[in-house]
This record gives sequence, structure tokens and C-alpha cells, in this order.
Amino acid sequence: MADEGSSYNDSNRAFLQAFLARSSLTFDEARPILAAIFTAHEKRRMLATDISEADFNNYITTANKAISPFDLEIRNTEHQITGKRTYSLINSTDNPITQLATSYTADEIGYLKRVLDFMFETNNTARKEIMAITSMDAVRLAKAPNNDSSRESQQTGSSSTAPAAAAAAAAAAAAAVTQGSSAQSLTMVQAQKMLDNLVVEGWLEKSVKGFYSLSPRALMELRGWLVDTYNDVEEDEE
Repeated sequence: MADEGSSYNDSNRAFLQAFLARSSLTFDEARPILAAIFTAHEKRRMLATDISEADFNNYITTANKAISPFDLEIRNTEHQITGKRTYSLINSTDNPITQLATSYTADEIGYLKRVLDFMFETNNTARKEIMAITSMDAVRLAKAPNNDSSRESQQTGSSSTAPAAAAAAAAAAAAAVTQGSSAQSLTMVQAQKMLDNLVVEGWLEKSVKGFYSLSPRALMELRGWLVDTYNDVEEDEE
């Protein structure tokens, strides 16, 4: 079956459509999908157990070739909790923070930045490397502090070393974050609704113990922004 993905056909289109309908997929989740596609394509019944990793990888490779001109890419990473390799369809050029800014208000983007600051600063130290936030702490962050401009000015100043497109996206994201942090607070109900929406949209995951963390898809999409924002390279060098 490994040669099924060697050329782009209706089975590849069906696989890509299935991927578009989900934020992420694991190999185990993809097997029944590919089995159904192979069954329809080959006119004979295929079981999920008939699908090999070679089949899956070939379809991923073929899909990536097809979507590359549209600045899309299927990337993979190991899930922090389950250890399973997770595949996500992401935009390979646009800054995801600016993408979120088109769906959420400035106040909500500012709230999201406070949540991420808590995850990657407050809860990411040598003594407490959690990189997650409890439901209670997340809702408490609905109230904006009087001065929440911890990193935006630093980000704007350092973006000049990036390529022009990346710098423009970073500047737009910084502007959205600055507006959000200096604007109105959210109510606790609004904050909880936004957290719920981010879980549904695949940006956040919520554990059974009530911890919010970035999903594998979000980690892949936000990777560059997270490194630029929370990795204090210059401070370490000093």
C-alpha cells in the first residue's frame, strides 16, 4: 500500500479533506480514515490494521507537496503528556498571534498574552517547570494589571533582525498584544468562555485535573513566536 501516495489522486484529496476537518491527527486516528479511503478507492474492503506507517507517511508527504504553494504544512511533534506523535496542519508563514487577532478582540488578545506569560514565565522556572496554568489562575488573569507591557517593547526592538515579512508579522502581533494589555479587563465569565473556545479550536488542551496547556498544534504554530518572546538569549549570554 505504500505506493498509494506516490501521485496525487482522489484518495489524496479525501485524506487532505479529512485532515482539514480536524485540528490534529495521530497515526492511530488516521488509520481508520485511510482504511475507509482505500476501501472506496480500491473497491475492496480495507481494515485499519491494514494501514502501515509507510502508507500514512506517504500520504503526509504527498499532501505537503500539494499544500506547500499555499503556505500550509503538516508538521508533527510528540505530545507532551501521551508521548504520541501528533500531526497538525498549520500555516507556515503567517504569525499565529496575528491570526488570532482577527478572531478575538484586543482585550481578549491581551488576556491570552497574560495566560501565556503565566505559563512560560511564572510556571516555567528551574524549580517549577510546568508550562501550564490551572483553571483558577487562568480565570483570575481576566483582570488586566495597570501596566502589562513586560515584553512588547523588547519584541518590537528586536524584530529588525528578522526577515521583512517576519518582522512585519511580529510588529502586528506586538501591536495587538499591546492594545489588549492596556485596554479593558475581561469578566470572569468572558475569560472562561474564551478558554473554552480556545480548547474547542484546538489551541489549548485541558487536563482532567483542570490544567490548561498549549496543544501540540499550538506549540508547532507558535514555536517561533514562543522562542522569540520567552527565550532570553541575550540575558543568558550576559
